[in-house]
Amino acid sequence: MDDAVLAPGEVASMASPSRDGHDHRRTTEAVLLALRGAVSLIQARARSYDAAAIFPEEDIRLLRDIGAIEVFGHEAGGLDLMEALRLVGRSNLSVGRIFEGHVNGAALVRWYGDARQRRALERSLREGQVYGVWNTEPSPGVRIHSAAPGDPRLVGAKSYATGAGCIDRAIVTAALAGGGHAMVIADASDPARADPSAWRVRGMRATVSGTYDLSGLPADRSVVLGEPDDYGREPRFSAGAWRFTAVQLGGVERVLGLLRDHLVGGSKAASSVHRARFGEALTATRSAYLWVREAAMRTDSAHASLDVVPLVLLTRGVVERAGLQVMEAAARSVGTHAFFEDDPLDQACRDLAMYLRQPVPDEALDRAAAAFLERDRWGGDPLW
Repeated sequence: MDDAVLAPGEVASMASPSRDGHDHRRTTEAVLLALRGAVSLIQARARSYDAAAIFPEEDIRLLRDIGAIEVFGHEAGGLDLMEALRLVGRSNLSVGRIFEGHVNGAALVRWYGDARQRRALERSLREGQVYGVWNTEPSPGVRIHSAAPGDPRLVGAKSYATGAGCIDRAIVTAALAGGGHAMVIADASDPARADPSAWRVRGMRATVSGTYDLSGLPADRSVVLGEPDDYGREPRFSAGAWRFTAVQLGGVERVLGLLRDHLVGGSKAASSVHRARFGEALTATRSAYLWVREAAMRTDSAHASLDVVPLVLLTRGVVERAGLQVMEAAARSVGTHAFFEDDPLDQACRDLAMYLRQPVPDEALDRAAAAFLERDRWGGDPLW
């Protein structure tokens, strides 16, 4: 990428050449610094990618160039990862969704892959390859089938496949003949297998989450991850939802910032009604930040247990309610202009409204409430 696209000094700050001429892997701190400098650049391109409903290739290249694809494909501390996810989410929620999928996919290989698969992951991260996770599928679903002895292949397609035909690899779930589901590392980069036409949505358009035909791709032991049903193993499966709440939080912060810009740039900041509405939106956003931060720290703990799951489930609801409140505040205070296509609030709210639609929110709250009724799961400061 042309260095002019990057903030001054970003590239130089990320790594120092060693005496043998090779760069050491970039530090988390340096990448976060570069990410902060990249927020406005990604925001400036968001409208064009949304309007064309195309994959944000320049933004993913930027994340690759500053080291985010590599560094956060490795294991990172919870608070560092939270900061990276919310920064990218604040930049563009579509890019945030792609980035979170990459983090999740790489983590699944680290957790469940064998030594050879983990070495291959290391090589691919150094090359800047992007991972994803695809689970949703149209009926009858994806399965593993052996048309010839010793040659198992995937059959079927995935839907809502983020970055279909644009990312490099996806971790996909596939039904086994004997029952259960396996995870398979599949090539995700073939545009001929991708069909983006079904992704006719108002928000998150640049994720290009179309369908992807996996039929014929290998499903032998070299690409199968772990054991059957490892994908849904707890607490990693449910607790991992904190990552998308961090991206959502970035989207909430983006809407709040745009609302503030509108109030400060006009006469409405002098109105006590608008100030009160902004204050409530600010409180909701910062409260969501504290919940996501707590979830990130608890999940990152070496002693993380099943008790972290109810906390993450509650965090989902806290962030959702904050997002809805901030969007309503923006619509009420900004008024009609917030719905014009040339106002950044329009896309920011469309994307956030779409990304907040995560699976089974009511069930998540019910599960958390049932767990806390059984006993206090907070730990360290029990209420009962």
